[in-house]
Amino acid sequence: MDSVSHVVIGAGLAGASTAWHLARRGHEVLLLERDRPASARGSSHGSARIFRYPYANPLYTSLVQRAAPLWEELSAITGEPLITRTGGLDHGDLVPSAGLSRTLARYGIEHELLAPDAAQARWPQFRFETEVLYQPDAGVLDAEGTVRAMVRAARNHGAELRTDWTVDAIERADGGYLVHGATGEPVRAAQIVVAVGGWLPELLPLLPLSDAFRAGLPTLEVTQEEVFHFPYAEPFVDADWPTVIRQDRSSRSYALPGGRDAGFRGFKIAEYHAGTALASAADQDGRIADAARAAMVERIVSEYPGLDPEPYAETTCLFTMTPSEDFVIDGDDGITILSACSGHGAKFAPLLGELVADELTGGPRVPAEFRVAGPASSPTELLPAP
Repeated sequence: MDSVSHVVIGAGLAGASTAWHLARRGHEVLLLERDRPASARGSSHGSARIFRYPYANPLYTSLVQRAAPLWEELSAITGEPLITRTGGLDHGDLVPSAGLSRTLARYGIEHELLAPDAAQARWPQFRFETEVLYQPDAGVLDAEGTVRAMVRAARNHGAELRTDWTVDAIERADGGYLVHGATGEPVRAAQIVVAVGGWLPELLPLLPLSDAFRAGLPTLEVTQEEVFHFPYAEPFVDADWPTVIRQDRSSRSYALPGGRDAGFRGFKIAEYHAGTALASAADQDGRIADAARAAMVERIVSEYPGLDPEPYAETTCLFTMTPSEDFVIDGDDGITILSACSGHGAKFAPLLGELVADELTGGPRVPAEFRVAGPASSPTELLPAP
């Protein structure tokens, strides 16, 4: 029977990050994945997610800033940038632009506030009705490339990856745990980190957690979100295309230049947290509703004159939401839950594992907002998008 100090379940952005940081500190790490790293059935696939700094809760801005040098380190491992800097825009009547500006100034992060007409002159491919916050260091991150880089880094430090390994039972044994899979012998571990995204509701009943810890976990809502890609229209094909967060009283949406999986041909756009609720990731079907497509075409016509309002690609993705939209990073007697969820975790990817490794090895504690039954924060005023 194999025995290691740490088993990490889930090889997406959160799990790969954790395996990397634990392995680089000299721990024996086994990374278990039910499919493949950055699986299309999980939450970490694709090549286009938003990287940005503005948050209503300054905690998240500070954590993005802490993640920035780790992104540079990962890019050095891959030999190519994992973040393409495009700049980013925030606008809409629910965007607290003055407050965001104060937070960015506090952390020394470059930004501008522009009147609607000034923004319109600068980016005529969009329509603006409110003040616009521009942050030049925002960009598009490659989620799948990031997972590959972190898995490579973890393996370089001695971690082992096992794919097609579905956990079907976990039990306490001799001061540690036995992790059972569908086939083969169980694995013995002193510590377990569970980082399975939308599969967490399915795995939670298998975890030997205390009643108190289980009762304190926030309610998790898994949703299948619908994402569309629209081609650039003439004469805007070669325009400057920043990422966009738009928050109005009726809806929140995010948009960004599409990545290689959409042929780099246009803009990726979706409503934020507007999808179908699922019991877990196992229930996703990948279907796009006709009503959602029609509503997005209407949005493109009214808000994005620089796009051709006929989608050339569409897909689905998973969100795993908590009521506060905070992350969950907390443990119970050797089992740590890492759920970098609510659709805004990708930009923190290389930092997430460091937070867990610090927690497990006597370093700095994770923020109270991420603890089970900890104080609620309110990043929901301004959330970034995948």
